[in-house]
Amino acid sequence: MENTGQLDIFRLRHARTRSISAENPTGAKGSGARAAPGDDPWCTDAASELGRGWKVRPCLRNLEPGQTVVLADIEGPGVVQHIWCTVLASVHRWIAWEVTYDDGASPSIAVPVGDFFANGIDGRALINSQPIAVNPKGGMNSYWPMPFRKRFRLTIRNDGPKTINEFFYQVTYSLEDVPADAGYLHASWSRSLTTRENPEHVIVDRVRGRGHYAGTYLVWNQLSNGWWGEGEVKFFLDGDGDDAPTICGTGTEDYFGGAWGFVMDHERDLTPTAYSTAYLGYPQVVHECLGHTGPRIPSHGLYRWHIPDPVRFEKDLRVTIQALGWWPNGKFQPLTDDLASTAFYYLERPAAVPALARVEERFAR
Repeated sequence: MENTGQLDIFRLRHARTRSISAENPTGAKGSGARAAPGDDPWCTDAASELGRGWKVRPCLRNLEPGQTVVLADIEGPGVVQHIWCTVLASVHRWIAWEVTYDDGASPSIAVPVGDFFANGIDGRALINSQPIAVNPKGGMNSYWPMPFRKRFRLTIRNDGPKTINEFFYQVTYSLEDVPADAGYLHASWSRSLTTRENPEHVIVDRVRGRGHYAGTYLVWNQLSNGWWGEGEVKFFLDGDGDDAPTICGTGTEDYFGGAWGFVMDHERDLTPTAYSTAYLGYPQVVHECLGHTGPRIPSHGLYRWHIPDPVRFEKDLRVTIQALGWWPNGKFQPLTDDLASTAFYYLERPAAVPALARVEERFAR
């Protein structure tokens, strides 16, 4: 496996490209567009006059509550290069997006589908970054490289209370040798309500093994008034004590590459400015309503991809973020806010990540 970026696109090598979709569920050579109208429940009546080869089975249909569907089950070695999918945004947090590698018994990726694609608020964030691109309306793309040596298995599960009528997807991969130093992509999801006594959210807790941290996506549901982003992001590496990180940032907006509250002109307008760049982004601030008559509160979506600057560790890793604002007297105020984070990291070997919270616990409190 080599770098397949723009600078290497001219290089030829011995690899076989395959792609899995509802039109070719196995990805096998010469097996696409083989369904005929009426073959199975995934086939659409819209193709009944055209027949085989004319968009007969474009998507997964009628995913029932509690049902798991295998989107891709691939024998390696190889690397997943691109995943595209789309589904109604209202069910993003219902769907468990899980990946298991090689002989693993438990997923190494377990994230709500929207959060994996940096769309954990309402599915409307447009993302223009290197590993994740989301385009109108809800076309979600992942370019995270996912090497595997024996097996790659991607499943989705409907943890919601209703049937999901349609789920469109495509998984493109290359069958080729994987070098000895290639790590496995992991992604875990965490949600917590910070408190005055402990205004800290754990993004990832004591990952064991050798690897590097590759990215953070954060949804910050602001339950407090005023500015919310004074807290520091901390990386505890290779045995660091709980109060002594090796890497300590200077503030929340600083970690995500912004400054001064994301505000362009403090004298005229305190509205934050959204942005989406290759590795850093604050693509979304949404004012949600608490109940039918409740106050409107901001929800913030932010990402940072550590692709040019991975945080490397040999034994273990813990990452946290503080929830701090300001008291009127100019002192830091511990905040009670609702945070949900997705951590992306590569490990030398596949490892299990924490199981996803129940679907009722994935939504704002």
